[in-house]
Amino acid sequence: MMRLFTGERNSDNSLKIYMIDVCLLGTSGMMPLPYRFLTSLMVRYNGKSILIDCGEATQIAMRKKGWSPNPIDIICFTHYHADHISGLPGMLLTMGNAERKEPLTLIGPRGLEKVVNSLRVIAPELPFEIVFHEIKDDEVIFEPEGMPDFKLKAFKVNHNITCYGYSMELSRAGKFNVEAALEHNIEKKYWGRLQKGETITTEAGEIYVPEMVLGKPRKGIHLTYTTDTRPTKSIVKNAKGSDLFICEGMYGEKDKLQKAREHKHMTFYEAAEMAKEAEVKEMWLTHYSPSLVNPMEFLPETKKIFNNTIAAKDGRSITLKFEDETEE
Repeated sequence: MMRLFTGERNSDNSLKIYMIDVCLLGTSGMMPLPYRFLTSLMVRYNGKSILIDCGEATQIAMRKKGWSPNPIDIICFTHYHADHISGLPGMLLTMGNAERKEPLTLIGPRGLEKVVNSLRVIAPELPFEIVFHEIKDDEVIFEPEGMPDFKLKAFKVNHNITCYGYSMELSRAGKFNVEAALEHNIEKKYWGRLQKGETITTEAGEIYVPEMVLGKPRKGIHLTYTTDTRPTKSIVKNAKGSDLFICEGMYGEKDKLQKAREHKHMTFYEAAEMAKEAEVKEMWLTHYSPSLVNPMEFLPETKKIFNNTIAAKDGRSITLKFEDETEE
């Protein structure tokens, strides 16, 4: 059986922590409700935080969870409909009032800087810099500073305006082979750097590469998030093998399929078909229509397509961890 764990030892015997904290702050589409905040996702890794979408009341949802906006390093936007970005000015003001000094990175489709600056009419003075990254291609990969082995990928989906999904991958190198390091007479002072993937050239001209001491790469962590879209091949491709797939489920009623097609949204059953095709481990549904009072009502039929489906509620959280490949 597979064992979940939170850390392993570096070559210098220090503990290396591998986990990603995930919280679906809200699950509502179109408008916040008294019992359901707008869809937003927060991810934490290595002391850094990423927020995806920031609609009205995202701050409240965050506070309810007990998390703070101050450590947010990156805010990503799927698209620029109000329910996904209208909470940004207030979020920026809160960060400013907390005397934040560190730059904040914003990622989103073309027009990002123009849209954000328009919203900043009510938040013109901030004590920190905003760094803009506009997505201009169908797929873009970001490697955030201070988040080792972590990749953030934006991929285009199919909504009635330009819209992107996001996947996050935390890679895991092969195990460090002490015997191999000793066999190659590699000094211990180089072990940690090789384990991090560096190539070493010594003063004597000797060259050591990570492949000399590392086994084959092991399975990492893969998280995929997408809302406001019709089913697309790009979603299946980027969600392939995800440990967690968070996907729009705008409608649970089967008679709403035509409406979903017209407005470029998705039903529970279409999301389940993609989860099945992508062979994900678990799917959380989100971005429910305000008219969808009880998503759980439609879960039995959805689970017939993809059994490991959860009709997520606000604040649903999980800590994703590496799997130990050693059977017990």
